[in-house]
Amino acid sequence: MKSINNNAPVKCSKSITIHANSEKVWKVLTNIDRWATWQTEINKPKLNGELKPETTFDWKTGGAKIHSTLHTVEPFKNFGWTGKTFGMFAIHNWTLTETNQETIVSVDESMEGFFAKLFKKSFNKSLQTGMQNWLDLLKRACEK
Repeated sequence: MKSINNNAPVKCSKSITIHANSEKVWKVLTNIDRWATWQTEINKPKLNGELKPETTFDWKTGGAKIHSTLHTVEPFKNFGWTGKTFGMFAIHNWTLTETNQETIVSVDESMEGFFAKLFKKSFNKSLQTGMQNWLDLLKRACEK
């Protein structure tokens, strides 16, 4: 898995326990074309090919169009991508750890670039909020 940039001006790590097995969590998390059905902050997600490293996808969140490239696709364990928007570069990683029919979902992200440096404080705050929301929505979608 490609590591996040721990020296980036904007970074965040969070985790949540979901009462579902890793297979179910994986199915929801990696079905990019269906993200908007449960992730309320995402619009028009589109996977441009197969779910495998080097495949790109496009999506919108918070009004920003993002072009991303998958770097890690390890079923039921690791899922990650890089993304670019407005001169910023992000690395986004998900790790699934299953124990007793529950899955601990950990997510890590770093963002760098001119705007990430310029708006470091507000971007860190919005990334923390957005990431927690994404985890909460993923939990709700998987526990249905």
